[in-house]
Amino acid sequence: MKRVVKMQTNNINTVPATINKQDMALQISGTAKSFIRRSAQVLSILCFVAIAVLASCDMKPRIGFLMDSLEIERWNKDKALFEEKVKELGGVAVIAVADSDPDKQLEQARQMIDEGVDVLVVVPVDLEKAGEIVKLAHQSYVPVISYDRLIKNCNLDYYVSTDNINIGELQANYLTKISPQGNYVLISGPTSDYNAYLLHLGWMNVLQPLIDKGDINVVLDEFSEFWLPDEAYRILSQYLKDKNEVDAIICGNDALASGAIAALKEHKKDGRVLLAGQDADIQAVRNIVAGYQTITIYKPIESLAFAAANAAIKISDGEAPSNMHITVNNGKRLVPAILLQASIVNSQNIKMTVIQEGYIGEQDIFN
Repeated sequence: MKRVVKMQTNNINTVPATINKQDMALQISGTAKSFIRRSAQVLSILCFVAIAVLASCDMKPRIGFLMDSLEIERWNKDKALFEEKVKELGGVAVIAVADSDPDKQLEQARQMIDEGVDVLVVVPVDLEKAGEIVKLAHQSYVPVISYDRLIKNCNLDYYVSTDNINIGELQANYLTKISPQGNYVLISGPTSDYNAYLLHLGWMNVLQPLIDKGDINVVLDEFSEFWLPDEAYRILSQYLKDKNEVDAIICGNDALASGAIAALKEHKKDGRVLLAGQDADIQAVRNIVAGYQTITIYKPIESLAFAAANAAIKISDGEAPSNMHITVNNGKRLVPAILLQASIVNSQNIKMTVIQEGYIGEQDIFN
């Protein structure tokens, strides 16, 4: 019988007499190799999972949204809705605001393209200069959607907006039905925004026959530098210093309309002159309730944001948007487009329009 020598637990160098030290070393070596092998397998699985997760993230379409400014109320809604819709459709929205600086917007576009966005959606600061964004994007095979405002004289891919000529016609039609004769003031937006021209065209489609008949006299017709209240205040105040003949005012948006109201108040004419704006800003709707503004135009912002987001996601997947049934000439090509319809908001239908649509809360208007 072999004698077994007990191991001392406190002495690592003590080995049972029946075990060869070389054999023990080989056993330890085999165990270590097995442990290393199992660890390598686990590590390999973890790496595969990590790569799969990262690949999944990278597979989400990245949609760049280049915006002009957030100074006007409605653009904050566009921003939030577009971001929400892109996320719902499985993409990631990358947003930059140019603060009304066309050069800054171009640099933001360059950065987004360098960072690998799949599609650019652009609210152009300047209708002509934004063409450089389209050229830059196409060099990297990035398609461009013009949002709300048309980018002119370039190979623009797509255009999503409302029918701005129709909006101008809605404004002019409403006021001329109330006052088919009289002195009209027209305050358009900036010439850097093609929408200003389209709205003016819509106005004149309605007004020109009445002008030709001698029923309406356009006593003031000016484009502003920006879509801001101070612009309309300056333009109208200067006119009212010398003349008081004004029966109706059509403004390119609600911000301009609010500036017109301020000028009218100074000359004791607030509530006595017909006034049209657009965008359905909260303050504009309050002004309608108060009797300072006659109408505003409600653009379906949620539908607009969804249409642009949906088109961008489809394009990023290599599909053509299926609902672009018309084209718009941007001076260079016929651009596939979606043009949504807007609606009039007046004192009688506020609850049936902006409140019912959830665009503005009732308490925000009447409290």
